[in-house]
Amino acid sequence: MADNVILVGLMGAGKSTVGRLLAKRLGWTFVDLDSEIEKDAGWTIPEIFAEEGEAGFRAREREAIAALNGRTGLVIATGGGAVVDPENRERLQALGPVFWLDVSPEIAAERTGSGSGRPLLSAEADPVARLTALLEARREAYADGAIQIDADGPAEAIVAAIMAHLPEHQST
Repeated sequence: MADNVILVGLMGAGKSTVGRLLAKRLGWTFVDLDSEIEKDAGWTIPEIFAEEGEAGFRAREREAIAALNGRTGLVIATGGGAVVDPENRERLQALGPVFWLDVSPEIAAERTGSGSGRPLLSAEADPVARLTALLEARREAYADGAIQIDADGPAEAIVAAIMAHLPEHQST
């Protein structure tokens, strides 16, 4: 039986939306890692990037992932770049099955809108090009040890696809 479910993927893949729905379906607790980092820091993600840079944010992200060790019954939505760090991937894989919500850059751009609140996207004139570049740079990390789920469709369909990989939670 899975102790937790971890969702990874590009910003705009639907990790938070799907995570909330999946947690409700499973009767588990939803954890949005970016929200946890903001709560612990007392700053928003853009403020952390402005004050500490991406390296400072990634250090906080590592700490937040390490703090999940030993917890169960969680659906965890990671930040888009969390799995680039091999140590993070290893820790997340130890928590439970990892699902890569594989979204096209075009759909991700539609979902993220202006990129407001997303430091790696907000200054971009061409968000599709930036998301394509991020996806190509992270594809291997997303795929490493993860179950790939097509995330271009509606959230309920993505939840159903994940549930199909959790046989202990199938209704009889």
